[in-house]
Amino acid sequence: MLGFKSFRRTQTILAGIERVSMLGKGQYSQPEDKTLSPAEIFYRLTA
Repeated sequence: MLGFKSFRRTQTILAGIERVSMLGKGQYSQPEDKTLSPAEIFYRLTA
């Protein structure tokens, strides 16, 4: 497996993996009046 060329790139990828993992576990709070799908939460976080 090839290594990453920069530390910043590694941080970015690991942060994204962690966010997706947290979404899968349902660890993000949502407004009570509106339920969002994991995909919608992900799009809002990355926007």
